[in-house]
Formats: sequence, C-alpha cells, structure tokens
Amino acid sequence: MGFILDGLDTEDYDRQYGDRELVRRILAYFRPYRRDMLLVGTMITLNSAAGTGGPILIGRAIDLIAENPSVRAMLMISGGVLLMGVAAWVFNFIRQYFTAKVVGNVVLQLREDVFSATIGHDMSFYDEHPSGKIVSRVTSDTQDFAAVVTLTMNLISQLLLVLILVVWLLTINVSLTLLVVGMTPLAAAIALSFRKIAREATQQARRVTAKINAQIQESVSGIVVAKSFRQEQAIYDSFAVNNEQGYRVGLKRGLTLISIFPIMALAQGVGTALLVYAGGMATQPDSFWGALSGGVTTGNWYLYMQTVGFFWFPIMGIASFWSQFQDGLSASERVFALIDAEPKVLQTGNEPVGRLNGRIQFQHVNFSYTDKEVVLPDFSLDIQPKETLALVGHTGAGKSSIAKLITRFYEFQGGQILIDGRDIRSLDLGQYRQQIGLVPQEPFLFSGTVRDNIRYGRPAASDKEVLDAANHISQGEWLDVLPDGLDTDVGERGSSLSMGQRQLVALARVILKDPAIFILDEATASVDPFTEMQIQEGLEEIMRQRTAVVIAHRLSTVKHADRIIVMGDGRIIEEGTHDSLIAHSGHYAELYNTYFRHQSLDYINEVGNLYRSGVD
Repeated sequence: MGFILDGLDTEDYDRQYGDRELVRRILAYFRPYRRDMLLVGTMITLNSAAGTGGPILIGRAIDLIAENPSVRAMLMISGGVLLMGVAAWVFNFIRQYFTAKVVGNVVLQLREDVFSATIGHDMSFYDEHPSGKIVSRVTSDTQDFAAVVTLTMNLISQLLLVLILVVWLLTINVSLTLLVVGMTPLAAAIALSFRKIAREATQQARRVTAKINAQIQESVSGIVVAKSFRQEQAIYDSFAVNNEQGYRVGLKRGLTLISIFPIMALAQGVGTALLVYAGGMATQPDSFWGALSGGVTTGNWYLYMQTVGFFWFPIMGIASFWSQFQDGLSASERVFALIDAEPKVLQTGNEPVGRLNGRIQFQHVNFSYTDKEVVLPDFSLDIQPKETLALVGHTGAGKSSIAKLITRFYEFQGGQILIDGRDIRSLDLGQYRQQIGLVPQEPFLFSGTVRDNIRYGRPAASDKEVLDAANHISQGEWLDVLPDGLDTDVGERGSSLSMGQRQLVALARVILKDPAIFILDEATASVDPFTEMQIQEGLEEIMRQRTAVVIAHRLSTVKHADRIIVMGDGRIIEEGTHDSLIAHSGHYAELYNTYFRHQSLDYINEVGNLYRSGVD
C-alpha cells in the first residue's frame, strides 16, 4: 500500500519520541494543577466505589429473595441502590467539571508554548515548511491532545471500578475471582498488540490532513492568480487527488483501529461462556466447580456475571482508548517536534544594544540557503553610519540576501557581520531588531485599521504620535483619499487598500518606530508616478540621519544614494556614485541603460522630441 503514502514524508524537524518521554512531558503540563488532579482522583475513586455498590446490593437482594425476604429489607436495599446511583452522579459531575478545567488550562498553555516556538523560528524555517502544515499542528494536534487526556480520566475511573469489584469478589470466592482475573493477560495482549500499528496509521492520517490544509491555504491565498489564469479546475483537480489520498489513508486508519473490536468481542464471548459455566456449576455443591470453590449463592453468582460486564467494559475501553491514546501521543509528538525544532539562527550572546550608530561591516561572509549553492562567497562590505547605500544587480545577484543577513533572518556560514564593531551574533536579538526598520517590496498589513498597522511597531504610541508619523509622508495628504482616514479598515492582508497605499502605511509604520538602520526592498517598484512621489518624500524623511540599505528598482532611489553597489553572483562588481559609475561605462551603465534610463527626465524629453519631430 505504498502508493497511499506518496507525498506523506515527515518534516525534517520531526523526531521520534519514546512513550515514556512523551508521557513525562505531558505530565509536566499537569504539575501546576496537582491539587485539582488530586480532587479528580478522589472523585474517580468515590465514583467507582458508588458504581460498584449497586451490583453488590443487587446481588444481596437476589440472595434475600431466595431466603423469602421482608418488605423492609427490600426497601432498604432499593434505597441503597438509589443512593449509590445519586452519589455516583454527583461524584462524576465534580470529576468532569475539574477535569474539563484542568484540560482547558493545559491546552491553553500548550498552545501558547507551541505558538511561541513557531513565531520564534527563523525565516529559513518558513521557507522550507508550508504554513498550512504548521497551522495544523498548532490547532488540530493540540486539540486531539486534550481529547486523549479526558479519555485517560475515563479509563482510570473504569479501572478503579474493576479493582474495587475484584477486591470485593475475593472476599466471597477466591477461585472464581482468579478465573476472572486470569482473563486479563489475554485481553491486555490483544489490546497492546495494536500499539505500533495504531501509532503508524495515526501519524499518516495527520500528515495527509496537514497536506490538505496546506493546499487549501495556498489555494485561497492565491485565488486571484488562479482566476486570472483560469486555473480553478486545476486547483480543484489537485485538491481532489489529495482528498482522495486522505480518504484512502483515513480508510486504512479506520480499518486498523476498529479491527481490534471484533477480536476483543470474540475473547469476551469465550470468557463470558466460561464464567457462566463455572459460576453456574459452582452453585451446585456436589459439582467439581462447587467443590473447588466451596459453593456460591445465586446472588453471588449474579454478582460474578455482573463482574464480567464490568470487567470487559474497561478492557474494551483499553482497546478503544489505546487507539485514541496513540492518536493523542501522535498529536503530542508532532507538537513537541515543532517546539523542539532546532533554530538555525543562533546568538552567541545577549548583549544590550542601545541606540545604534548604524555602521555595518561584512567581513569575508559566506552564505547559502542550501548546501547546493553558495549565494555570497567571501563577501566583504563596509557601510558607514548614516550612509544611504543602494544595491543594484540582476535577479539572483545577492541583493536581498544582504538585507536578510542584516536583519538576522538567516544564519551565515562563515566570516563575521559587525554592527557598530560588535559581532551581530552577540547582540540581544529582540533589542537589535527594534533598531531595524524594514519595508519589503510587498508590505504586509494585518487586519484592522490604518492606525493599528502604523502603531504595530510601537504598540504604546499615542494617537498623536501615529498621526505625526503619517503626516511626515506628503504632509498627510495621502490620508485624505482614505474613506475614514486613519480609522479606515485595511481588510485581510490590506486588500482594501491599493499597493501604493499599503506601502505608504508601511513607511509610516517605520517612521513611528524610528529605527537606526533602514532597509528597503524598493517600495516604488510597481506604483503610479504620483504615489511614487509621495513614497519618495517618505523615504527622504526615513533615510535622513539613518543608515539606509536600499534594494533599488527605480532611478529616483538610485540617484539619491550616497553610494551604489553593483552586485553580480554574490560579489561586488562596481561601486561609486551614479555619475561616477555612468562615466565609468561599466556594468552599472549597462544596467542603467537597460532598467533605469527610461525613467529619467532626459529620456522622457528625448522621446517627446522624437515624437514631435515625427509628427512634424
């Protein structure tokens, strides 16, 4: 059945945990709630005792009937059975209430831990693993973990019920009781034999669920592109293939987990038949079983038959529980693997950062995203404080990689990166990133208002500070076209705003943050000229008295730079000002004529003159 599992490989951060280690880590989450768990254990014991009392009293009633009982005795036994039932309900209610409370608190903490670990992973982690699969672990797997804890409590209650009943039966007849208990190893062996199969089938089901979640999330996020290329059917066909795989894996898992019940039912039938025969013969003093057991009353024989039901029910529960327990262990294993995933960005120190001057030095840095290709081989660069540096070059030249290393999103494999003369790996990462202002080419806005998104970098900022930051861009004129100004809802991922408006919000967000180092992946690459002018004004405000590293796609940004670095294959090919590089007639001049020249005023006038000459 290998074809069923195609594409369901484990993630590279997955690991195998032993049951003992998993249980130990799970119990660690319950440790703060020891008192509540002690109360739950007490209620389980009392509930089990009350549940056992009913059959014992009924067995006594049968003996009284055989002895011509009085009405008073029967009423007392009936009242006792009623009282036991009410007590069992009360104890069970208290147990269920505190169990739900503890499980809720544990799941709350577990989700906080796994989400904290998830957002703490470096960018390379998200490059390699689809977000839909990560979401599946944070939501579905933690919920399944909670379900197995509740099942465990129910199983403990059933086992205590059996234990109390067996102790009582030992006081009545040892031989028959040993016969009942002797069935335990067979039942346990049947239940536990499914352990490995159940764990494997459950893991496969979780992987296919995560795979489907990832595809759904990707399809919904890219629905605009899919519709523009009329690929709705292709998306559906791809989903149908994965959904069919999910069906096959689910069917395999279901058949695996339920196959234990017919076997358990067969064993139960054999055990019940044996006990019916032995118990029935034990009521006859002259029979072999009667002589062996010393004889039992009819009421006690009924109690033994009741014991079979009480005994096999938790054993069947173990079979059912074990498959679901493996489900819970599989879920916890996936959650703990996400928590324990080793980070690739490692800080060697935790030095306070303070306000940075903004000098950035790359000293013989080697960097690659994978082992197959080196992006920056032996790269060196010195960026002075308050300098505006433009990076230009063809796609794949290494421009974005430099920005990602400065922001410490990725780990480099060799050399050093110094910030104000200090190794970037020795700094407190949280404090350091507070000094970084990043505006990507397609800025991301969170659901909420424009005001909320500007305030994102400084949650404690006042409304006046937010307004001042917005007014630093084109004197705030861009707010006038928004229906509700700063209180305009941006929609999901900023969908209610144009690309240019989103970039203006992102620039205002950086202005409010007031970073020492500014990194821009050219925010004017795909906007209209008027918005470009507004953005350029915002850029001038941001880059004033800050170190700025700009991945340039527009001539306006390049010409304002203090220095231009021309990249090629991860190396610096040329550097200088715009005019000096044009005069040099090298690679930059070629790039200028290819990408930038048509944006210049001289070129526009030249084309206009040629057009007018042609008309004349």
